[in-house]
Amino acid sequence: MSEYIQRQIEERQKAWHSAKEILDRAASEKRDLSSEERESYDRTMADLDSRAEVIKTMRADEERAREIEAAAAAAPEVRTEARPVTTDEDRLRSFLQGDQRSITFAPERRDVTKASTGAPVPTSFYNSVMEKFRYTGPMLNPDVVSIWNTTSGENLQVPVQNARPTGTLTAEADPFAESDPTFSAFITLGAYKYGFLTQMSRELIEDNGVNILDYLSGVTANTLGYDVNTVLTTGTGSSQPKGIVAAAGSGITGSTAVSGAFTYANLVNLTYSLDAAARRVPSFGFMANATSIAAMRTLTDPASHYVFAPALDAATPDRILGYPLIENPAVASPATSAKSVIAGDLKSYIVRQVNGIRLDRSDEYGFANDLVTFRATIRVDGNNPQSTHIKYFAGAAS
Repeated sequence: MSEYIQRQIEERQKAWHSAKEILDRAASEKRDLSSEERESYDRTMADLDSRAEVIKTMRADEERAREIEAAAAAAPEVRTEARPVTTDEDRLRSFLQGDQRSITFAPERRDVTKASTGAPVPTSFYNSVMEKFRYTGPMLNPDVVSIWNTTSGENLQVPVQNARPTGTLTAEADPFAESDPTFSAFITLGAYKYGFLTQMSRELIEDNGVNILDYLSGVTANTLGYDVNTVLTTGTGSSQPKGIVAAAGSGITGSTAVSGAFTYANLVNLTYSLDAAARRVPSFGFMANATSIAAMRTLTDPASHYVFAPALDAATPDRILGYPLIENPAVASPATSAKSVIAGDLKSYIVRQVNGIRLDRSDEYGFANDLVTFRATIRVDGNNPQSTHIKYFAGAAS
């Protein structure tokens, strides 16, 4: 019996004795209860009834507790082992269900499995997003440009070399002449933050039948992909990345008679306006938007041979003049003064990415509608330290 029930019993006994004293006093004096005595007696009896009900309820609760403890003691022990959170799918579900307020997905090397077709399939969230970025534009595609992944966002100083060291013929036992590369300046790669908010219903989060990694990576790639690709293509370099167009050197300007359009000769001259070393690397190629590529499909050389070659499969790009042709929707269409074609060693353009992709969640923002809000952010910068390795074609000014 608990101490509380014992006190209630003692207090009830005291009340009963008080009520009995009132009755005994009136009986010994052979009279009825006075109005004051009647009021005190009724109040005491009400207190007795109330305490009796409390004691009854507390005893019933104690009895139920004893029964539950006995049943638990008789039941076999069930051990549940926590499922290790190892995959990005597990980490995402843990994050989405509120176990964490933020989560970062950094680049990984163990990133693919083989599908039934033999094609590689991304298994991490970061690599799934990067794979989908390819569909929005090429500027976050490591097969097209150079991507530097860093764990912190301090500024990086990249030297701009304007003269290479030279080798000299040296006789046996003669000293070598010193020859150092010269650098005209440095470019700075910082970390500009891009992000967005999206909301998901709690039912979608809790439905185990939904491939949450694929869904959220698709939303992240489609939303961030177009914007980041655009700024890495056309950014001015002022409080934003310097895009590949702005960082390219001046190559060829078209004729005033064709309103910004390019010709076969323009593309040939653009190719050979570039440094020979840039033309001979596997990463040399052209970059243009769909409008320009459509025009390239009809270009012919002086012998009336088409100079455009379509890709044989989805894994390889189209080719122009024998070089890869990369479609980028953010490059300008042919027009007066427009820089509509980029050519060169595209991997000389550097994209600096800081610490992968970060997700944060809030249950408060969409609380009234039972929605969970997510914020995805990515930090990037870009520039080209070798303007002689990438150049542009521009339509003539009117």
